Amino acid sequence: MALPRQPIHSLEWLIARHRETGGWLTLSAATRRQRENIFKGVIANVGKQPYQAMTKAVIVAGREKRAATPARARNFLDAMRGLFRWALEAGHVAIDPTAGVKNPARPKTDGFPVWTEDDVDRFEARWPVGTRQRVRLDVLLYTGLRRGDAVRAGRQHVSEGVITLKIEKSRYTMEVTIPILPVLAATLAAGPCGDLAFSCGERGQPLTKETFGNDFREACREAKVQKSAHGVRKIGATRAANAGATVAELEAIFGWQGGAMASLYTRAADRRRLAKGAISKLDRNAW
Repeated sequence: MALPRQPIHSLEWLIARHRETGGWLTLSAATRRQRENIFKGVIANVGKQPYQAMTKAVIVAGREKRAATPARARNFLDAMRGLFRWALEAGHVAIDPTAGVKNPARPKTDGFPVWTEDDVDRFEARWPVGTRQRVRLDVLLYTGLRRGDAVRAGRQHVSEGVITLKIEKSRYTMEVTIPILPVLAATLAAGPCGDLAFSCGERGQPLTKETFGNDFREACREAKVQKSAHGVRKIGATRAANAGATVAELEAIFGWQGGAMASLYTRAADRRRLAKGAISKLDRNAW
């Protein structure tokens, strides 16, 4: 049965054409999934309307509708910007309605809470070597990979004890090389691991990063750890910096660029070492 055709000049039609472009295909699979979900909601609400009726005010209203969750509002704007920047270039519209629309302010926090060594101990006690949950933790902790890359890493990426993988954040242009530590090798040898990825589902199937994140969060709750996969990279970076890793070394492990992110960890480690060395100077009896 033929699929129903979208009315030409409707927003639904424009979105369908956008998803046929080379620019769409250059997006990571995770970004495409995210934007497809956003576009489903847009189509359900205003998909039959002419895309030329999409004004800046309409885009702002869409952002404000999602204002309670700033990340959702930013993702909505990113999706609509991608759509209308292409539409402008392709000659479908004369004005980009997303131009000049500001992102919602980011909350002033340190982001996802970093794991502590106590968190790691509780997780390991609940999920010993030989469980899928332990494989997932150790892949995150001892590779420094983001979850989108951790779900792809498998034996096909290993040569002579080193994982070589092009990372999602760089749109698969930057390659990281990660020697497998003995502690991780022992976990992977015990498994269970999948054929295509170390981290797998109950039947050995690969996972999307969203499924991985949800399952890992449940495993954390069972271990009495009120954190998620996002904070595991932070404790890995903290461990490395406290052990004396340089900015260049941290960037090699974690796939960062520009020095800014790595410097946050090395400065914190430097402050910790300096404070430990200087604290006795507060005691006047030690003068």
